[in-house]
Amino acid sequence: MVEAKKKVSKKKTVIKKKTARKKTASSQVRAAVNSRQALSDRLKQDLDATKDALRHARLAAGEDLKLAKKAAQDEISVLKSQLKSALKREKQLMKISEKKIHKMLVAGEKWEKKQLVNIKKATEKAIRNIKKK
Repeated sequence: MVEAKKKVSKKKTVIKKKTARKKTASSQVRAAVNSRQALSDRLKQDLDATKDALRHARLAAGEDLKLAKKAAQDEISVLKSQLKSALKREKQLMKISEKKIHKMLVAGEKWEKKQLVNIKKATEKAIRNIKKK
């Protein structure tokens, strides 16, 4: 017996509309990648701008610090010269004071000797007056 071949009917392949969804999903993925890339680029630009701003701020701060140091050194030199001249004036005043003190002592000694002479004369006169009586 020969078996009769059964006819197997081929099923029609049904095309589902998944392809439309896949295209939509892939376009969304592409859009997400593009937006992520754009955000990344924007953040890199912001980072570079921030680095540049910080670099300029650091350089400006360094310049300000140099200027402040220079101003402080100039102020120190002015104060040192003022102190030096004040010390010089004080030294001259001390010399003048010492001279005046010396003159006053000499004058005091002269006055004291003069007074001693006057006292001696007065005592001698008083003794003579007493002897006369």
